[in-house]
Amino acid sequence: MDAAHLLDARARVLADLTARNLAGPVAVSALEDAISERGWWVDQWPAGVQYVAGLIAQDVQDALFADVGRWPVCEHCPAEAPVHSLFISPDLGGPDPVWVCEESGTEIAPLGGL
Repeated sequence: MDAAHLLDARARVLADLTARNLAGPVAVSALEDAISERGWWVDQWPAGVQYVAGLIAQDVQDALFADVGRWPVCEHCPAEAPVHSLFISPDLGGPDPVWVCEESGTEIAPLGGL
């Protein structure tokens, strides 16, 4: 498989982690684990490469929930709104994944653009 897609996904997710001040050891380790697992997944299903960036973001989001909490938290809604997350849309993660507010459904940013 062409590693460029995995490197692109890594850069985009790392940019979003950095934008929210979460690019520490726990998050980067979760990112590296997700890349490793999705690399195998794409080797098995090469047509799935268009989905890999969004799926890696979802994998990191799931991995961080237990240790760090919600990531990324929506900063678009008013401060008095309950704390809530953004999610990747479309659900399968591609081909053009974007972060969407789980409360309002508003598209917030493309993956890598937080």
